[in-house]
Amino acid sequence: MIHMIQGIVVRESGVELEQFDESFLGEGDVVVDVAYSDLNYKDALAVTGRPGVVRTTPLIAGIDLVGTVAESDDPRWSVGDWIVLNGAGLSETRNGGYSTRARIDGKLAVALPDGLSPEAVASLGTAGYTAALSVMRIVMEGVNPGDGPVLVTGATGGVGSIATMLLAAAGFEVAASTGRLERFGDYLTSLGASQLVPRAELEGAGKPLQKAQYAAVVDSVGGEVLANAIARTLPNGTVTACGLAGSHKLPSSVMPFILRGVTLAGIDSVWAPLEDRADAWRLLAKGVDTTQLELMTSRIALDEVIAAGQQLLDGERHGRTLVTLS
Repeated sequence: MIHMIQGIVVRESGVELEQFDESFLGEGDVVVDVAYSDLNYKDALAVTGRPGVVRTTPLIAGIDLVGTVAESDDPRWSVGDWIVLNGAGLSETRNGGYSTRARIDGKLAVALPDGLSPEAVASLGTAGYTAALSVMRIVMEGVNPGDGPVLVTGATGGVGSIATMLLAAAGFEVAASTGRLERFGDYLTSLGASQLVPRAELEGAGKPLQKAQYAAVVDSVGGEVLANAIARTLPNGTVTACGLAGSHKLPSSVMPFILRGVTLAGIDSVWAPLEDRADAWRLLAKGVDTTQLELMTSRIALDEVIAAGQQLLDGERHGRTLVTLS
């Protein structure tokens, strides 16, 4: 009997929910019955046909998956195990998680972390995992809560929301920036933000060195917002760059780096090593308020993903979006 699968497929001609058999899944040593995925900025770009994410077609979209192992040739995984994979080429060069069944390379997958349900892990997804990698890097660079506030740009987005929550839980003072303060100010305060920064204060061309205010920055916006954030970072502070929701450009100068000793740290969530992935999920299990996570998460079905992706790009969604597949 042929096992028919449903998935969102990106083709040169467009993006649609399709049915196909297992031969379409491609190569991999672990077959997963996917229970959950989520909607990230990169997913929104992919399912609305924007360039820059999907590098080969046809390809199943979805950069995250959470599910149970159906078949395994990898000794780390047994049938029935809950398994989590974020990035690792999904929806870029490998078929992704917007599919009721997936075939993956199991070496970068992690087990369901203690203390988090499958739904919570999928709700966090790449955004939460990237936020955790950013916070880990800030701490690794020696930034402490007493050193000053941490600026989080794009704070109503997935990365920004979870970063705000994690930083506040770790004792940091969080300055959360968004262009939608009137609508989402209370939401950001509920996540733990103690300062609210209008995005307009970080937009536009600014001086290469500005008043130093922030001990660290978690940036998912890029462009002039990132450049101005760097220019406002305190001596020996750390800026993590993990996204380009605003721009891929960086109109900055070397002055903050050579005169204030600022560190600009890139966060690669796609190919992070297994140890860092496991550490990030342990941090999320410890630092995320799952009740708050549930409140900030909306649920959609697989056939609603394409429309939800357009809503995200239009600024009509905030927090996290859980995709249920089973």
